[in-house]
Amino acid sequence: MSSPLLFIIACLIWGSTFFAITLQLGEVPPAVSVVYRFALASAVLFAWCAARGHQLLLPWRAQRWLILQGCATFAVSYICTYTSEQYLVSGLVAVLFALMVFWNPILNHFSFGTALGMRTWAAGGVAIAGVTLLFYHSIFGAWNEILNGGNGHFLLGLGLALCATIASSVGNMLVIKVREQSDNVLLTMAWAMLWGSLLVALWVLASGQSFVMPTTAKYWGGLLYLSLLGSVIAVAAYFTLIHRIGSDKAVYIGVVTPVISVLLSIQLEHYRPGLLEWLGMALCLSSVAWALKPTSSTTAKT
Repeated sequence: MSSPLLFIIACLIWGSTFFAITLQLGEVPPAVSVVYRFALASAVLFAWCAARGHQLLLPWRAQRWLILQGCATFAVSYICTYTSEQYLVSGLVAVLFALMVFWNPILNHFSFGTALGMRTWAAGGVAIAGVTLLFYHSIFGAWNEILNGGNGHFLLGLGLALCATIASSVGNMLVIKVREQSDNVLLTMAWAMLWGSLLVALWVLASGQSFVMPTTAKYWGGLLYLSLLGSVIAVAAYFTLIHRIGSDKAVYIGVVTPVISVLLSIQLEHYRPGLLEWLGMALCLSSVAWALKPTSSTTAKT
């Protein structure tokens, strides 16, 4: 399969996963849906690795990092994501996830001492301005709702979505430690998903929630789409692209997917952004593209 086609497949799948999450809301508690999604995805990945003759067991020194990665990436991040989409349009959550391009280098800076260039700070400032414009009306509307005795759930959804992006960035940072123990990407992902689903299952039991068995075709369709396409096929396409064209080009999937998500929200969730919201989205996504653009020195080396 050609690289442009792999790029398109990854963009279309990941751009639609945020809407697919909404298909699972209402019938089953969000945390339970997270368990179902990643338990199924990890089982498929383990089967894939077994079919390729890989040794499935990993030593404890690798598992301890995989537990932490599973907790951050597939437990905390996705519980927050699923819950936030009860209050936010899915396309807006996708735009916020694009800001991980700033969280990642900032966390790496404080954890590993990686240098932060001026472009990252400048692009981050533009992104903050974009987010402010994007959510300006909604934030003030929610604040006025609280002052008038309402619940202001929009602010809760916004806070959860931001927590989800930070948790995902922490998970990305832990990947560095995981790679030091094993370079089998699909196998380590299978283990991280398994640990994440087990941790969320423990949370479900501890919080007194029920493992409701879904009954609607809409829910099952969303579950299969998210587990098989979103968590397996798109991941395989993405890592194949990294191998072929390099991570500096493959990461632009993160710029395209929010655009697809917003368009789907307009079409399927009746989201009607105004001029201020369009300007905010444009600033957010252009700042991400600017931050991802390789420097002239990097270009010269490649």
